[in-house]
Amino acid sequence: MFDAISTPATSAIETADLIAAAGFLARYKGETRKLYEIDMRIFYDWCARVGIRPLQAQRAHIELFARHLETERANAPSTVAHRLGVLKTFYSIAADDDLIVKDPTTRLRMPKVHRDPSAIAWLDRAQMGNLLRAARDTSPHHECLVVLMGMLGLRVSEACNVRIEDFADDPLGYRTLRVVGKGDKPAIIPIPVPVLRVIDECRAGRDTGPLILRRNGEKHDRGSAYSWIKILARKAGLPGTIHPHSLRHAAITGALDAGLELRDAQVFARHSDPRTTTHYDRTRFNLDRHGAHTVSRWFATAA
Repeated sequence: MFDAISTPATSAIETADLIAAAGFLARYKGETRKLYEIDMRIFYDWCARVGIRPLQAQRAHIELFARHLETERANAPSTVAHRLGVLKTFYSIAADDDLIVKDPTTRLRMPKVHRDPSAIAWLDRAQMGNLLRAARDTSPHHECLVVLMGMLGLRVSEACNVRIEDFADDPLGYRTLRVVGKGDKPAIIPIPVPVLRVIDECRAGRDTGPLILRRNGEKHDRGSAYSWIKILARKAGLPGTIHPHSLRHAAITGALDAGLELRDAQVFARHSDPRTTTHYDRTRFNLDRHGAHTVSRWFATAA
């Protein structure tokens, strides 16, 4: 839809809208682009159905689109907020490029999203230990996948894309791994000794190529990683809701539980915003840590 922007059946008006969408999506790569293209396609299809041009949409149209997401598509508030957020960025750029006179999302009412920490599939220390043992008993490649995500905090796509050539020796003596994360942001990660042992066993003397391989020798991918984690979770007696991102979530949560400062945990997680890292702090609602204790002690000693 957005790649084929010039066809004999496409009018000049429609072409302008499609070029705007194609230009917006061109800013992104990989999984982010795929996700945003789905969001934009849903909006453009809705615009075609109701008979409006996306570049001529007003705030009332965007509000109606939000209701469409909530009622007809039955999207959760978090999904609606995400898709409206994509549109806010799209129209902000369109306004900067003088494609529209006024941004229709300026005063758009966004849905309130309450994130329930208990609803997130994650692993505590004991569960991670069970998963590591199940992976170790399966194969070096299974163990390496779990270690990269559960101990280094890699995203599933990052873990699958690790190549042996990505490892290097730091001048200070560290063995390091170079990864390219979301937004094409590079990062250098030190390899602790327990992780290095697993990586070396997975390498099995190889000097080049993908680190983690499937049984047939082919490169690992997101789909096979998902299957592996599901199988290992069953072996370890873990809930069926566990998925690859649960391991990264466990790594960040574990860093905070182990006493790592928020700033250092943010660097470990490679989050741009510390508020994102705070979302992983499952002890932030612990009543023992509530500020009321500190404040009451402070003033009580002065009374």
